[in-house]
Amino acid sequence: MAKTIVVKQIGSPIRRPAVQRATLKGLGLNKMHRTRELEDTPSVRGMVNSISHMVQIIEERG
Repeated sequence: MAKTIVVKQIGSPIRRPAVQRATLKGLGLNKMHRTRELEDTPSVRGMVNSISHMVQIIEERG
């Protein structure tokens, strides 16, 4: 089974650069306090790190 991470949106995209907003959408998040379970790949980790002020890693599975 592939490793996964659970990511929660804790920050609003309002008054943020369009790139950061697009990154949130790419992760499948768009509203406050939503969570998503994503594959733990280098590309997903990079996206999470680039908007670390708006998302939080809740749990790492696998």
